[in-house]
Amino acid sequence: METKVLQSWQLLLIGNNPIELSSVVDRLKEIRHQPIVAQFAFDLRSSLQCLSKFAPSYILIDDNIGTDELKETVQEFAHNRKTKDVPITIIKNSNYQATLFDTPLDYVLKSNLSSDRILKTLNRSATARDAQTFLKRAYQKRKGLLSQLLLGKV
Repeated sequence: METKVLQSWQLLLIGNNPIELSSVVDRLKEIRHQPIVAQFAFDLRSSLQCLSKFAPSYILIDDNIGTDELKETVQEFAHNRKTKDVPITIIKNSNYQATLFDTPLDYVLKSNLSSDRILKTLNRSATARDAQTFLKRAYQKRKGLLSQLLLGKV
């Protein structure tokens, strides 16, 4: 019987409080059936430096870094060629404060943070990313066919 080799998830974890980040890391260690490689950054500058040698498949950002820093970080990741298609999840302290972004994001509350919740969030993000990639390819293909049809080449 053939065994399936799991590809490790590359996770970039951004936050300015090492104690709170360590609790997230503890939850990640509880996920036994999925290998996860995590890199840490404490602000936008250090996260951009991290991207020079690390290609994340997921990004988790603690909202304690501050509203302005959070918005700047999300905007930079949305426009960076290495991270524009990488799902971003914001770890929020509370559900009372609304955070509006023009980039699709996922949110998880710190009070509900568990290994199971993180795993579900990352899986949901992967599914959404795959669907978005499929739709983008289908759109590009159909757009090309439509232009050929309009130009009379078909």
